[in-house]
Amino acid sequence: MRVLFAGTPAVAVPSLDALVAAGFDVVAVLTRPDAPLGRKRVLTPSPVAAHAAELGIEVIHAAKVDAAVTARIEAAAPDVAAIVAYGGLIPRAALDLPRHGWINLHFSLLPAWRGAAPVQRALIAGDDVTGAVTFRLEEGLDTGPVFGTLTEAVRPADTAGELLERLSHSGAVLLTQTLSAVDAGKANAVPQQGDISLAPKLTLEDGRLDWQQPALAIGRRSRGVTPEPGAWTTLQGQRVKLEPVLLRPGAAALRPGQVALDGKAVLVGTGSHPVELTRVQPSGKKMMTAADWARGQATLESVVFE
Repeated sequence: MRVLFAGTPAVAVPSLDALVAAGFDVVAVLTRPDAPLGRKRVLTPSPVAAHAAELGIEVIHAAKVDAAVTARIEAAAPDVAAIVAYGGLIPRAALDLPRHGWINLHFSLLPAWRGAAPVQRALIAGDDVTGAVTFRLEEGLDTGPVFGTLTEAVRPADTAGELLERLSHSGAVLLTQTLSAVDAGKANAVPQQGDISLAPKLTLEDGRLDWQQPALAIGRRSRGVTPEPGAWTTLQGQRVKLEPVLLRPGAAALRPGQVALDGKAVLVGTGSHPVELTRVQPSGKKMMTAADWARGQATLESVVFE
């Protein structure tokens, strides 16, 4: 089959590689435009765009699939479109072009966590199991019938980045299997069943830790927002970035936000038991170990995160 591949971030690259390795004719790649990265805001191709260029595949850069982009897709004459975290809506005119439609690899067990941040929201919610599905893309938000499913246990220390990395590789296999079944005329898509939940894109505010919450909720949030947008708190009005915290249920109680030493460990009080800081990045400084940060505080006993 002639395949149009749509994707943007690094988690979509394994799927592109898997399709090429499986012998599909990837005729073009649709991806988001170059974006400014780093302190110098240098325009940088998306990971998918960069990899497609290495593979010698035509790249269509588009923030929006308008009439001009739809015309380029039509010119590529794909039999099917495979989409993995492209980051934009596909209008009806484009959806109708491939004879086998658009097949989306989504990193949740639909209809749970429909939206842009399924893995992150699953971790924040404390799900024990997540996974990925392939489904037929429709105009609704992740509403289409499902071709295939895989499950993945959530490990206690998983961050969103680590869990997405695993799912990106197992999901690539699922996507390739789905397209192979479609090509062979053996694919069967079934309507979604179960409770619906939504996973909107994370904002900076989603990374703020509320020390009034129980330690378990704070730990889940700190892992769910890592690496992006990152966990943070404030100290004397300045934002302080934090890497995922550890649970310390046996430690002596502290007031929510209160910082204290327990041996070499730096603890913070929550709405239940304390948590342990791992790495800390004060405003305007580099990330450092919690112990190094604590040594830089004149009077640690008076430090209270807001």
